[in-house]
Amino acid sequence: MTVIDQLQYDHKALDSARATRRYFAKFERIMMHLSEVAALSNKEKLITTAEARILAGYLGALTNTFTALSYKFLMTHRIGDRESASMSIDKTESGFPIFQELMQMASDATQAKKHLKSLPTQERLKKDMVTHILTEKSSPTPLQYAMSQRLYYEYLDQENLFLTQNHPQLVWVGKEMRDGKNGGRRRYLVHWAAYDSQTNLPAVYLMELEDTASRALVHDERRWPQVQSHLMAQAVSSLKLLTIAKGFDSDFDSLHPKLLRRFHLGPMYSHAYTEQHGPIRDVLSEAHGEAGEDWALAWTVESLLSEDTVQEKTGIFKKSERQVYKLDAGPAGKESGATDTQRSLILPHPAFQVLEEKQAAHFRNTRKYVVGHNKKILSYN
Repeated sequence: MTVIDQLQYDHKALDSARATRRYFAKFERIMMHLSEVAALSNKEKLITTAEARILAGYLGALTNTFTALSYKFLMTHRIGDRESASMSIDKTESGFPIFQELMQMASDATQAKKHLKSLPTQERLKKDMVTHILTEKSSPTPLQYAMSQRLYYEYLDQENLFLTQNHPQLVWVGKEMRDGKNGGRRRYLVHWAAYDSQTNLPAVYLMELEDTASRALVHDERRWPQVQSHLMAQAVSSLKLLTIAKGFDSDFDSLHPKLLRRFHLGPMYSHAYTEQHGPIRDVLSEAHGEAGEDWALAWTVESLLSEDTVQEKTGIFKKSERQVYKLDAGPAGKESGATDTQRSLILPHPAFQVLEEKQAAHFRNTRKYVVGHNKKILSYN
């Protein structure tokens, strides 16, 4: 199979305005539920308050990205023969827009101001549409398209977006107490995110760091850019947490990664849009009776925790601290290179009912977050 054949096999173009709108309406509801699940995970003490706050920022940015794309493709196939104007999603493994759509959006964002200068204002377009309807007695499709593009570029210009690379940011945590005084190691929480080009899925990373250098990392114009470049280059979902953490630990002698956590957001399974396999396929197929209730979103949290340190010789007269990470004793832990992996599934109540009736062994150790009829999220182990 050639690369083009493989892409045609994996990708699906949303070939009508109706399909595109339904897709984004579904994702809008899912993203709202995902934010509620993050808050609930904090209440259940599965993630810390600081992590929940950071995660909420990335989920908000991801929601903004989807809203921007919904405006861009609002008039799919409504204006001329515009095959290139339809959006492609990964229909087999992700359910999210393909990586290239976000790459193009990032490119569009750099030129948003130029487009906004050349496009009429919203007020002008609305007046022109009313005039067209009254005089031409027809739908003002070209003006509607111009409005959708105006809204798209306004969103790119004004909102915080989730891009293919979301560079590391530093949050000051405090200093270790030493002899009752606030004079020990500086502690930071570093966070960054990426949209993986292979899986077409977003992932958020958090790292707890201790800093033993004389100059604080946040003010160190030499180390901080190197740290940012290093972490961004390692933001690949196929890399094990152990590989990322040990590589960072060995490259920066004065920085000590104590905890590394990765949130995989997705895949999104939908009977209407994706071609899922395994037990989830039967569950969604049987839950397909009610519109909008045929979806499930996977949410996976990997954690790697340092449990000890050793001194390693790094020069003739020099030794550096190295972390010893705790790995799950089970085969799953050794495979993932993590201390702990928590798998969750967010799904509406009808799909959860089918899942429970089937008692599928595949989901036995997966936490379920169920969206009830009143939109309240309930958590089940």
